[in-house]
Amino acid sequence: MILPIHIIIALSSVFYSIYAFFTPTKKKLYAIYALTALTIISGTYLVITHPGPMAEVCTTGLVYIGIMLVGIWAVHHKLALAKN
Repeated sequence: MILPIHIIIALSSVFYSIYAFFTPTKKKLYAIYALTALTIISGTYLVITHPGPMAEVCTTGLVYIGIMLVGIWAVHHKLALAKN
């Protein structure tokens, strides 16, 4: 049951960061932080409870974190520019 929830949270965080890029607010930025943290927490739980091929899991997790860091940076940057 945790796997579908994990996937939904991860996809939601990616799509929400895209949405937040076009209409940035602090609330949306905090929501992206929360969704990203929930994805990492649920992914860690899945790795601990269902060990599998770690190379695939780590690669996918690092790609996800990289994408989200770029998204967070972009929203944060655009929000900072909007304040000026």
